[in-house]
Amino acid sequence: MCAERSADRPLETLLLPLLDGHLAWPQGGALFLRARAGAPLLARPWPGLVCQQSFAPDAAALERLQLRVLADDQDSAAQRYPLVLVLPPRQRDESRALLAHAMRSTERNGRIVASMSNDEGARSAEADLERIAGPVTTLTKNKCRVFWSAPLNGPHDAALADEWLQLDAVRPIADGRFVSRPGVFAWDRLDVASQLLAAHLPAGLAGRAADLGAGFGYLSVELLERCAGIKHLDVYEAERRALDLARRNLAAFEQRATISYCWHDVTAGLTGTYDVIVCNPPFHTHARGDRPDIGRRFIGAAADALRPGGRLWLVANRHLPYEQALGEGFERARIVIQQHGFKIVEAVKARRK
Repeated sequence: MCAERSADRPLETLLLPLLDGHLAWPQGGALFLRARAGAPLLARPWPGLVCQQSFAPDAAALERLQLRVLADDQDSAAQRYPLVLVLPPRQRDESRALLAHAMRSTERNGRIVASMSNDEGARSAEADLERIAGPVTTLTKNKCRVFWSAPLNGPHDAALADEWLQLDAVRPIADGRFVSRPGVFAWDRLDVASQLLAAHLPAGLAGRAADLGAGFGYLSVELLERCAGIKHLDVYEAERRALDLARRNLAAFEQRATISYCWHDVTAGLTGTYDVIVCNPPFHTHARGDRPDIGRRFIGAAADALRPGGRLWLVANRHLPYEQALGEGFERARIVIQQHGFKIVEAVKARRK
């Protein structure tokens, strides 16, 4: 997915207390959890800023600003900082775990500063921070809230903070068939659209395959279980937390197929060539509005990476306008079935003349 945003209001609001003088930038630098790049970060220097971001397009955008970026939550837990900035996610358990992680990463007398848009749960996140950090100060602007703690001497409620650290822990789902965690796509269930696609995959698919936007690996597992002829699989996923889950869920198949795990933005193009590609492409961003252009870019990347005669199997919401992209990239495309508000499409790459 594309990391570009015309206006990142939570990011702008997060930095407001530091830009208007409510808070001073500490000499020891700061940790920025779920950091995102944007114009507000260019407003002034931020010496000693360390960013944590597990979503590949956002991590790449931060690196283009020459910022230090950590991809993994655990990497950012190795040090404590005098200031921890947070852009909490919408999912409540994941948000609470991230605030508890911020608490664990804050040094004595340090502060936590967080921001969310009002329509994504800003009041709830503010109340959550107050529960584990004590009284907070709040500003509202840009239809967002920014709220920050007083200097901390440890958690206000240490037991609750420890409890919240476990809220996004990896756990079994689907009767133990998979492991997942809050915050990844359809984290606690088998996605209906992906199940529909899996049920229609022909058993005769063979050769080198790719799963684009693989999530925790459901479609990859189904492809390998149903298609004995798949001997090599590249698993593409932009969210590092999801890719780590896919690695665990696919471990049992590594004896019978060569599996590669690619922390990669599919919209930037693929790194291999394939006989088969399966995907349930995303169609929204952090702002949650429909973004059919993302799905079209997945289709374009698949068309470029498939060998002549290669086949794309795709599931999408029925209303999404992908027909033009399919017509441009493939010799032929057909709707296999429409059901439960979704469509399954098979598209075939033209053979060389």
